[in-house]
Amino acid sequence: MAFRAVITLFTLYQLTQAHYTKFPEGFTFGVATASHQIEGAWNVSGKSENVWDRLTHTRPEMIADGTNGDVACDSYNRYLEDVEELSYIGVDFYRFSLSWSRILPTGRVDYVNPDGIRYYNALLDALAENNIEPLVTLFHWDLPQSLQDLGGWANPKMIDYFRDYSDLCFREFGHRIKSWITFNEPYEICEDAYGDEKKAPAIDSHGVGNYLCSDTLLKAHAEVYHLYNETYRPKQDGKIMISINAIWYEPSDPSNAEQVALAEVANQFKFGWFAHPIFTAEGGYPAVMIENVAQQSAAEGLPKPRLEQFDDYWIQRIKGTSDFLGINHYTTHLITGAGVDPIAKSPSWLKDIGAVTTMDVGGESASEWLRIVPTGFANLLRWCKSSYNDPPIYITENGCSDRGTLEDYGRIKYFNDYLTEILNVIYEDGVKVLGYTAWTLMDNFEWRAGFSERFGLYYVDITDPARPRTPKLSVEYFKQLIANRELPQDDRFKDPAWSELEWSGVVVTWNVSLCHRSESEESGPAVWLADHTNTYSNNTRCLSWHVGNKITLVHDVPNQMPDILSNHDLHKPQSFQTALQVVTKYDN
Repeated sequence: MAFRAVITLFTLYQLTQAHYTKFPEGFTFGVATASHQIEGAWNVSGKSENVWDRLTHTRPEMIADGTNGDVACDSYNRYLEDVEELSYIGVDFYRFSLSWSRILPTGRVDYVNPDGIRYYNALLDALAENNIEPLVTLFHWDLPQSLQDLGGWANPKMIDYFRDYSDLCFREFGHRIKSWITFNEPYEICEDAYGDEKKAPAIDSHGVGNYLCSDTLLKAHAEVYHLYNETYRPKQDGKIMISINAIWYEPSDPSNAEQVALAEVANQFKFGWFAHPIFTAEGGYPAVMIENVAQQSAAEGLPKPRLEQFDDYWIQRIKGTSDFLGINHYTTHLITGAGVDPIAKSPSWLKDIGAVTTMDVGGESASEWLRIVPTGFANLLRWCKSSYNDPPIYITENGCSDRGTLEDYGRIKYFNDYLTEILNVIYEDGVKVLGYTAWTLMDNFEWRAGFSERFGLYYVDITDPARPRTPKLSVEYFKQLIANRELPQDDRFKDPAWSELEWSGVVVTWNVSLCHRSESEESGPAVWLADHTNTYSNNTRCLSWHVGNKITLVHDVPNQMPDILSNHDLHKPQSFQTALQVVTKYDN
């Protein structure tokens, strides 16, 4: 016997009105890129080799489509086109990164490349002429190879090198830049580049190199923050922060206490690894991370833990060193239980967590790792508010990949749903989200995916030496969004296959995976059936068939979860809740 819930959603007008569409006064919008992903000109005008140049030239098989960043989008030569595109969209700010190896070819301040300084000043000039504020990242993964030859971020000397480089950047550009980011996605730098072979320099020192990296990186971040705060802020009056990436982890079964606890552990290992030392009152690494790594290290016969704790000096030195919390978020994954993840190496960060994860959740994108789960974004933001003393937050990256279409309805839907969740947490939970950054301005070199995954608002033809950029439909979506400071309701942004109901922003989290239309006499053409699995899914296509102003979703769930509404996140305004009529029945 199965428990069946029949959910009937009434008037589209009511449902649409239940959602917030207007952004608060002062909320800002921008788009982001990164130097290695767009600039090209890899060995001209004095630029030296960086770790991604070395990786793509010596191990091209590691890149999905065999491409590299030698030319990329050719923004070194076409930056004025980039600014024209930004101006057309109407962005408040443009997030881009500086190429360390273009500014300091040796990685050190013994030689400053005048062409590198000239290039970034020209870009800043063009942005100023178009009233676009720069949001500048000091390090977005393209370490000079000369510094990697010394050990890279596993070498504590990098603290001094990064401070010297940052000092130069503040001195040369700081009078024109009011917003800085020290590091983009430190997890990716440390775990994927030094604990695995997923990112350059592809050092597979799993369970060791990643923790050496985080020690160096957090200290380097703190030193640069204090440098800016004490020396440059009084004159330049800017802000500085760090951007931390978050795959949000949720329990596969929210009624399972073990999974709930393990999801918290995973979030501490992923996000708390770098957020806890900076944004909590106690500082240092998360307690569960310290404990788990110590236990695993002892089991491995090591005399001391692989994760070295900060001493009191560094705990105090690192605490509070960010004016905002920068969050890069794309997707949500699930925790299915305790144990060693099948892909975990030994030792490793993944094994240290002690949980098994799955990506079997939500709608698909053109990236295997990126599943579409808007409610996970809202849960992440609420968690950050409660975990990190209600910080002011900037979304410094968010976006979705496609395979090259110009009518990118899927990306527009992704943006609309994730922006809806931002509005929900702002107005309902008081989360201080101050700005949103779309990834990315144009299709670019997506690291090991090459150009096979396209996140851009503009399509870039990499087969053409001129690298022409063609606007996708999402350009017009963002242009309207920014002009009106409101979620667009224009019909041209709707995929003809979607219903009004789906576009109205209704996103319901159900335990479903596969959906199909029922042709039975009982249900008729307005009903979809959802086949049950023990995972969350945000498959709003289950709501994509309607007749008139009514749609019905019939969903079978196991008997041990009789209260379907209380066991799932229907975090919506009360007017949405009253638009639901729940009828239950038992059948065989």
